[in-house]
Amino acid sequence: MERAIGGRTTYGHELGILMLDTRFPRIPGDIGNALSFPFPVLYRIVEGASPRRVVEEADPSLLEPFVAAAKELEKAGARAITTSCGFLALFQRELSAAVQVPLFSSSLMQIPLLYEIFGRRGRAGVLTARSSSLGERHFSACGASGVPRLVAGMDDSPLFTRIFLEKGEPGAIPEFDIGEMEKEVVYAALGLVARDPTIPFIVLECTNMPPFREAIRRATGKPVFDIMTLALGIREGLAGTGGYPCRG
Repeated sequence: MERAIGGRTTYGHELGILMLDTRFPRIPGDIGNALSFPFPVLYRIVEGASPRRVVEEADPSLLEPFVAAAKELEKAGARAITTSCGFLALFQRELSAAVQVPLFSSSLMQIPLLYEIFGRRGRAGVLTARSSSLGERHFSACGASGVPRLVAGMDDSPLFTRIFLEKGEPGAIPEFDIGEMEKEVVYAALGLVARDPTIPFIVLECTNMPPFREAIRRATGKPVFDIMTLALGIREGLAGTGGYPCRG
């Protein structure tokens, strides 16, 4: 006999996503676009968590609202939780300790594993939204402090910075040419590889970059990993393990 067990209002959410409070477009492939996933996801926006406060200021006062939102996602039935900004790696330990489901804050958490499986050779390549803001604290929180790495950022990329770091005209509705954005991201990735052609792989810190993963891979010839590769892998590992509303 199969029984349906309740306790919540909605069901079937395989992944909960903690979202920054933004207004820019999120195209398919971006973690903030639900069409990026082949399974149901559930979003919670943390009000006031702007790219400036998270990326540039690393505002510690945001920890409490992110913890509260993570607990809301867990209560709503999310079987795992992630975020829409790799810089939230700073909160990894506190966030994961606050909930009983797996929580992974940043694509940077893949770096130690990738370094091992690529033979501990060379330096991990990291492409980030803002290299001037990405520091040792972020890597340490991901367990990657001992991994040699080479970091490149989008700091000097005008379109990317205007859109995803919200440096445009206040009040204007953000929009961008997808082809032009791809060119900027690929150019930065090529610059990273030019600095060290021996890097074995590239990790994209920014969750707005996965739509351009294939273009980066084609241009650089390097394996590319991001928040989507991490999320899909974790979901696959959780498949078939409880959390469903119906049980035999």
